[in-house]
Amino acid sequence: MPVTLLTALVTEASSVPDSGLAGLVADIMGSIGLVGVGLVLAIETILPFLPSEVALPLAGFSAKRGDFGLVAVIIAATIGSVGGAMILYWISRVFGLERTRHVLAKIPLVTAKDIDKGVAWFARNDAAAVFFGRMVPAIRSLVSIPAGVEKMSVSRFLIYTTAGSLIWNTIWISAGYQLGNNWESVEKYGNYLKYALVVAVAVALAWFVIYKVRARRTPA
Repeated sequence: MPVTLLTALVTEASSVPDSGLAGLVADIMGSIGLVGVGLVLAIETILPFLPSEVALPLAGFSAKRGDFGLVAVIIAATIGSVGGAMILYWISRVFGLERTRHVLAKIPLVTAKDIDKGVAWFARNDAAAVFFGRMVPAIRSLVSIPAGVEKMSVSRFLIYTTAGSLIWNTIWISAGYQLGNNWESVEKYGNYLKYALVVAVAVALAWFVIYKVRARRTPA
């Protein structure tokens, strides 16, 4: 069996993990290239046990080492994210909220409370919820559920999901790219970055809601 490129890099510089969750991600990406990047992000979007805060910086490190181009990695990751979100969207659209909650709540680390958070986000404003929700941990995947249940336009869902995913993926992949061999430092300080992103998203969402409310009150 041929040794994958990322596995070879482990031998050369012990910055790429060869075990555990990060090791699994590295192996998938190294074995099937950019398709692996998209696959990992699709899985991460559906199943929370594979955090993007691990997968994306590692993908950025791969680009830094020359395995893939930086732009190509970002595009592949975004396609995977959108693909995973579309799967949840269509499941929810076909099954409805209660049946979807019942099925997804059986997945490890997914709770009915988490699903309800996604529903609450969507209730504020569908477009803003999908766009900003893609940049909020624990909401990122689950906001697809109410979008499907409420039969949000597929084209609108794709536009806002792609835009939000592109921003999120670019931030984390670029961080891994800039840190190079120290890509794992992104995970170490990831919570601070996540908190900063959540605050920024909350402020942006608040401004969006206020803007919408004022626009409705202003006479034409």
